[in-house]
Amino acid sequence: MYLNCHTYYSLRYGTLSPKQLVEYALEMGVTHLALTDINNTSVSYEYIVQCKRHNLKPVLGVEFRDEENELLFIGIARNREGWRELNAWQTQHSLDKIPLPPEAPELKNAYVIYKKLPKGIHHLRPYEYVGVRPEEVNHLFSSYLKDHQDRLVVLSPVTFIDKDGYRTHKLLRCIDQNIVLSRLDLKTCAKASEHFHQDGFLEEKFRQYPRILENTHSILEDCEMEMESTYLNNRRTFTGSNKDDYKLLYKLATNGCIRRYGEFHKQAMNRTLKELKVIDRLGFSSYFLITWDIIRYAHTAGYHHVGRGSGANSIVAYNLFITDVDPLELDLYFERFINPHRTSPPDFDIDFSWDERDDVTDYIFKRYGKEHTALLATYNTFKGKSIIRELGKVLGLPKADIDTIVNEPTRSDKHHAFARHIFKYGKYIEGFPNYLSIHAGGIVISEEPLHYYTSLQMMPKGFPITHFDMYGAEDLGFHKYDVLSQRGLGHIKDAVELVKRNKGKAVDIHDVASIKEDPEVKAQLKSGMCIGCFYIESPAMRGLLSKLKCDNYVHLVAASSIIRPGVAKSGMMREYITRFHHPDSFTYIHPVFEQNLGETFGVMVYQEDVMKIVHHFAGLDLDESDVLRRIMTGKKKNSDTFEQLKAKYFRNCKARGYPDDLTMEVWRQIASFSGYSFCKAHSASFAVESFQSLYLKTYHPLEFMTAVINNFGGFYSTELYVHEARMCGATIEAPCVNNSTYLTNIYGETIYIGLIHIAELERKIAHRIVRERIEHGDYRSLKDFVNRVEIGKEQLEILIRMGSFRFTGMNKYALMWEKNAVYQPHTHEVASGPAFFDIDQEDYELPILEETKYEQAFDEIELLGFPLCSPFDLLTTGFRGDILTRHLKDYIGRTVRMVGYYVTRKNVTTVNRRLMNFGTWIDCEGHFFDTTHFPPSLARYPFKGRGCYIMQGKIVEDFGFPSLEVDKMEKLPYVKDERY
Repeated sequence: MYLNCHTYYSLRYGTLSPKQLVEYALEMGVTHLALTDINNTSVSYEYIVQCKRHNLKPVLGVEFRDEENELLFIGIARNREGWRELNAWQTQHSLDKIPLPPEAPELKNAYVIYKKLPKGIHHLRPYEYVGVRPEEVNHLFSSYLKDHQDRLVVLSPVTFIDKDGYRTHKLLRCIDQNIVLSRLDLKTCAKASEHFHQDGFLEEKFRQYPRILENTHSILEDCEMEMESTYLNNRRTFTGSNKDDYKLLYKLATNGCIRRYGEFHKQAMNRTLKELKVIDRLGFSSYFLITWDIIRYAHTAGYHHVGRGSGANSIVAYNLFITDVDPLELDLYFERFINPHRTSPPDFDIDFSWDERDDVTDYIFKRYGKEHTALLATYNTFKGKSIIRELGKVLGLPKADIDTIVNEPTRSDKHHAFARHIFKYGKYIEGFPNYLSIHAGGIVISEEPLHYYTSLQMMPKGFPITHFDMYGAEDLGFHKYDVLSQRGLGHIKDAVELVKRNKGKAVDIHDVASIKEDPEVKAQLKSGMCIGCFYIESPAMRGLLSKLKCDNYVHLVAASSIIRPGVAKSGMMREYITRFHHPDSFTYIHPVFEQNLGETFGVMVYQEDVMKIVHHFAGLDLDESDVLRRIMTGKKKNSDTFEQLKAKYFRNCKARGYPDDLTMEVWRQIASFSGYSFCKAHSASFAVESFQSLYLKTYHPLEFMTAVINNFGGFYSTELYVHEARMCGATIEAPCVNNSTYLTNIYGETIYIGLIHIAELERKIAHRIVRERIEHGDYRSLKDFVNRVEIGKEQLEILIRMGSFRFTGMNKYALMWEKNAVYQPHTHEVASGPAFFDIDQEDYELPILEETKYEQAFDEIELLGFPLCSPFDLLTTGFRGDILTRHLKDYIGRTVRMVGYYVTRKNVTTVNRRLMNFGTWIDCEGHFFDTTHFPPSLARYPFKGRGCYIMQGKIVEDFGFPSLEVDKMEKLPYVKDERY
């Protein structure tokens, strides 16, 4: 009897999960109900599953509303075709950016229910009805509708369960409209009656209108909705037939094997054939071929890629050049990649440069069809502190009161009186979806049009997304293709281009085998000085590489994984380093660890290690081990399956006679991996890219650092990368209108900072400056510049202050004075190119205007965010510390004072929930050193922003890596800017 039910996927409106909706319906004796979320189809499959689990009949529909949240009509699907019709109609309006009209389209397999007849409609089509709410029944006798009972149905919406649910709904409506509760117009809300009623209530209400009840029952009885979870939902073939798919894959894989390993590598060919059999048996040939097709397009377009994910364990993927990770070299675990128990194919994460990914995505959409291709959604949910802030605003609390509740949630004595309501209703909405956004790169390609499963929504990037997220896709059996972007590939590509332009040399960055064995590259890695290099530039990684004396690819693969929080949290990162240095100093906790984890000294480093230990130590089946491994990496950790597998683990260990303390310790190590560990192939892929970066940093450091600066998004700030370029031998120049481009550029050994870095300089002005210079030559003077470039006064002054006209030989004061004489924007047309004749200017004598010593540095701090001189030159003191970075190892155990320029810090919460920091600095010679700030010291001597600090503490050493344990710290003052 319920044709209009909402879940909380009616965003910022509904209050029930699909499971709650079905369970409450069951409690109230309901046997038929229609899910009709507002403009949303996210949980259609989950709803069907919940209904069938409880023997309820699922009916699907959509409540269509306009941009003003006005109800237009409710569409209810009679069957799969009706669901496709509704989704296709909604999708078309989203893709075309056309508002939904008040009148429903022509439908063959769906019903339409209006709240009232739209203007201009005088006759309803056979599938159209008008809904009558229970509270409207008593007014029906005087309505024109009483004579059209054959077109009327019961409309009793469900949005919440009780009064608390209604209050929650009103709070959500306020959040949606960004208003305080007192300003809420109840017309924008559901009515207080929108809940399930006692059995018989609706029949009694409509007792005088049996035809209306009959119409309602008829619609619900007529609707039959099926949605199957199967791998057949995916595009089934690449060539048009499964047989031909396998033939093509076989040819590509075996030919690729010869290209990769040579003609007579028996081990490689045997593994290739073994994998091909499993791939064929599981029906994954098309998945591999489509991934290969994506890579093939990228290569024809000249794009570089990195193949990651569990798929990189596959020799077939290596042979198809999807990945550059040799599974034989690293002894990659075949069963982690694919096993006969798997129902879904392995993950391929295909990384492209950030400025090339969208073109690859566009190819996929055009190649496989817009009705069959979509990006996956992801849902941003209400959580944590954001809930308190949202509800605090709705209740009208001042920001200070909200901050107190957020920062001191247990101090009820300090809280506003409304805090208890915030916590109560905040608990209700925690985890509710808030809004839809785009998954990082997941794409689905379907066999049937996607409208059989979901509507699509156009996003600002120009690609449509499904309404379901990656978990919804997985539940339906969809395989996703992860087409991702990263800055690391961008700076590799740009560095290669810069080397060619600046040095006239071609770099083969794809000769990975040679790069991995290059002694100079290995030495660079061992030094830990990898600033700008993908994944290995952070302070923590610099320390780890130094402690491990890492100088080869295999050790870097391990380091790339043990740096992850999961391994560190378990205490096994430190244990790994100890065992690495002293391989005879430990005993394996069980022979299984020695047999399966000998390469990593008995430490679980990779996701595959979880699988190995669970299978060989606890006796779970291989497929169960894989499922547990996936749960441990963050997928559905709260599921019943997890608890069942956990119970089986402990049950099996007990049956095998293991001591309880051994069982618990192994489980602790397994559990600590949750959400953080890498699969080995993933680490190996990262390590390949790291080596490519290292090669460029070693042999072409200036071009490499210029590319890093231009790609942004690294671990450090632009300032640090500019500093590193200087340390590599570059001369750094401030932005200049005659030498700078929009991005940073290099000429020989001189790097000119790009115009993009000047704060408040408009992008269009920067491009205009460069374009005019390229087309008509360098600017000869300030006058020549203003005659050729259309620019505002404020923008011109920014360039003068930046020193961008220093080629004139005039200081900034003289330029500002001349600007008043030559800049007449309202009296002449801007001309392209230099003037044929200079117009004589009246001679005048300037007063002597000199820049102060540090004026340029302070302008650079304001306009670039950092000075191009050494920040130590700006200190009022000449003291640079008792020691410098190069002296650290000579002072182990001694208390010293050091002066450092702040680079970055990491916040860490101790087991006692106290804050400590790890700091990174450069000394006056430009070299890095690291500090530890324990809670007592940090509380007394906190960080006070960017700048130089004097620190006193003890020099300590950990596996040969020295650092300073800070006891005292104070920020040092800069000289005064004499202009103010």
